[in-house]
Amino acid sequence: MQQVSFNVVDRSGGSRAEIVEVNRLTIAGWAGRDQAAIEHHIAELAELGVKRPSTTPCFYRLGAELLTQAEQIDVVGVKSSGEAECVLVHSKAGLLVSVGSDHTDREVEAYGVTVSKQICPKPVARDAWRFDDVSGHWDQLELRAYAVTNGERRVYQQGSVASLLPAADLLTRAPLAQGAAMFCGTLAVQGGIVGMADGDALELELHDPVLNRTLRHAYRVRALPIVE
Repeated sequence: MQQVSFNVVDRSGGSRAEIVEVNRLTIAGWAGRDQAAIEHHIAELAELGVKRPSTTPCFYRLGAELLTQAEQIDVVGVKSSGEAECVLVHSKAGLLVSVGSDHTDREVEAYGVTVSKQICPKPVARDAWRFDDVSGHWDQLELRAYAVTNGERRVYQQGSVASLLPAADLLTRAPLAQGAAMFCGTLAVQGGIVGMADGDALELELHDPVLNRTLRHAYRVRALPIVE
């Protein structure tokens, strides 16, 4: 079980703190709505030696203790990278939406996708929205990620969540009980998947153009040495 604390911002701009004891974590993989986009992401990972999934979407069950709101995560080596995703969390106050990163070890991913996800922390923002406030215009939400390498910032991912399966669809396939959290799939990266070295950072954004607001989170990587 992992305790996370959200500043829940409602559509009027008001906010309140919500502490959630997360006891179940699921990652929705290959969750694209467009089959061509799914194939593009599969091809990206195939270049790294990752096998094709047997079905799409897939739901990977991970340890809830991986969730973190820290600004720095420890990883082993320089072969891991993150992915911006919407994150659903079922709290006592109802379903919440935040933004997070399914940080994954790409070298291990060629051996086993579930294992590669389990060995890396899963950053999530401190701010969240109520799902009911965005469910009516879900497809208009926009995901963005910026990679910061050697002090240079570039667009890493950018696009509408309309290219991914709707949250309502994912919830039908993998219902969330109270205390459960789910990462909802990601977009193709621009320029190919690149591992993050020591000190590299990833900035995440989930933008709501209808209510004109943005959830943000940023974290940097501390790459621990691999001792042979």
